[in-house]
Amino acid sequence: MQFQDSFQNLINWSLSGGIKIVLVLLAAFLTSLFLKIFIGKVISGHIKNKINGERKKRVETLVGIFSGTLSFVIWIIAVLMILPEFGLEIAPLLAGLGLAGLAVGMAAKDIIADFISGLFILLEGQYFIGDRVRISGIEGEVKEITLRRTILRDETGILHSFPNSQIKLVSKKEK
Repeated sequence: MQFQDSFQNLINWSLSGGIKIVLVLLAAFLTSLFLKIFIGKVISGHIKNKINGERKKRVETLVGIFSGTLSFVIWIIAVLMILPEFGLEIAPLLAGLGLAGLAVGMAAKDIIADFISGLFILLEGQYFIGDRVRISGIEGEVKEITLRRTILRDETGILHSFPNSQIKLVSKKEK
């Protein structure tokens, strides 16, 4: 009898909570996909009449940064929507995360400086993915730019990672 009750409870939860979890995950996936396509169209739409090699690099870089950031936010919201289905209260979790975020924010001023510097690198178009640049005496091709760091691959194939707030001088040969 107890087994049947447990089994019935599992079935009831699967029909209500399980379906909600699947729908939230599906909505998060589709929203992330839609926003990536939408952001790509909006950014390239603003500069489509002047698109050339340099602009294409800028579009790819901006689309990657913005869609990645929005996708991260969407998945965090999806996880927060799913947690109550497992019986976890998110109000105390959010309050605790808020206090932890304040403490981490005060302790992580270098990371915040990296993000602000990365934002200006992208908005000013100082360099893009695929450009050949020299940063701190290391010359190579820009492989990745995030708001926090820039990654170069030198001629020997070694990847070098630079925190954006530490980049004081960038040398780039115009084509």
